[in-house]
Amino acid sequence: MTDTNKQDQNRRDVMKVGAATVASAAFLRFGRMREAGAAGSDELRVGLIGCGGRGTGAAEQALRAAAGVKLVAMGDVFKDRLDLSLKTLQGKEGLADKISVPPERQFIGFDAYQKVIAQDVNYVVIATPPGFKAAQIKAAIDANKHVFTEKPMAVDGPTIRMCFETYEAAKKKNLGLGVGLQRHHDKAYLESLKRIQGGAMGDITSGRVFWNQASLWLKPRKPEWSDMEWQMRNWLYFTWLSGDHIVEQHIHNQDVATWFIGKPPTSAVGMGGRQVRTDPAYGHVFDHFAIDYEYPTGAHVMSMARQIPGCANEVGEHLQGTKGRWDSTDPGGGKGHSITPAGKGGKVWTFEGKSVNAYQQEHNDLIESIRKGKPNNELKYATESNLVAIMGRMSAYTGKKVTWEQALNSKESLLPAKFELGKLATPPVAVPGATDII
Repeated sequence: MTDTNKQDQNRRDVMKVGAATVASAAFLRFGRMREAGAAGSDELRVGLIGCGGRGTGAAEQALRAAAGVKLVAMGDVFKDRLDLSLKTLQGKEGLADKISVPPERQFIGFDAYQKVIAQDVNYVVIATPPGFKAAQIKAAIDANKHVFTEKPMAVDGPTIRMCFETYEAAKKKNLGLGVGLQRHHDKAYLESLKRIQGGAMGDITSGRVFWNQASLWLKPRKPEWSDMEWQMRNWLYFTWLSGDHIVEQHIHNQDVATWFIGKPPTSAVGMGGRQVRTDPAYGHVFDHFAIDYEYPTGAHVMSMARQIPGCANEVGEHLQGTKGRWDSTDPGGGKGHSITPAGKGGKVWTFEGKSVNAYQQEHNDLIESIRKGKPNNELKYATESNLVAIMGRMSAYTGKKVTWEQALNSKESLLPAKFELGKLATPPVAVPGATDII
């Protein structure tokens, strides 16, 4: 795709004109939003890209975040997904007046995202499989739209680098860019972090993070589906689409460790495999991972992810410090989000505040920041956490130690040469010790 916003970027006169134009547009746009005040009457026109279950949920949350928010355009590769999403949203209590998506603003196909962005929308919700997101986020920012994107945004080195570049572009344009790592909007996590940063558990020395659960959904292949459609309908099980479940799902827990420690890890040594989900119906991804991350502080975090039925399950994070430990969950059945001092006699702190729906709160916060003229831009930290997960997958797939720089600069592109509903071979299952780092 051609980036028209960056043409002739080295010419000083164009840069000055471009900066003045962006500043003027931002002043007009955000001036109206400030005048709207807390009532939020200045309309945000939402375009939804990716109409699966999460996209439908994210659209609903955007519509419920404030007054003056309306869904006006939708796009998906598959018509049945768009139709079901629109019907679901129209049937939600209190949303009928917030939805105006006539047939001429319903777009189907691989270019549907471009058509949604080209509409009179100013808040784009992106909830496509991760392999598509980096280019779609970039296109929306290039078109001067605010963006909320689900995580993860990238599956390999090239798409990671694209996300870092898009972060900078959004920052220069003063555009909002929220990311669905909702723990950053969860009061329990925020209060825990505040206390940890205040010294409640000393320096963090180690940690354990988990996303262990049974298997997820599987859609049996229909005779009329091409290879591409089958893979996209079962996107969890193909690394080019999902990044594997260590990236698509376990990113949440790895993000918490990096967030609380304050810096991303420098290296990863991991293992994993495909022990139970061996049927070709499950594509070529692994069903378990275990990664040891080393951080620049000297801390080590053990990261585990598993999707196998009949095993011990846990989704949570645990960090050990020089003066105590923090637990987001209590596998023993007690309360989570607690800080336990080392030794005897210390008082355990437990979060007792009122919980919020963090999936909702992330939209509330993004829209509020846009209307104040100081839009949140979460893409940098989210991309860093995305790269942490990719680094772990690379190590598990190859059996090698992988550094931050190796993962960031990897030339391996997982995406197919072209997007079309036709033949697409399933990649081989990675073999540690034989699969190479690229």
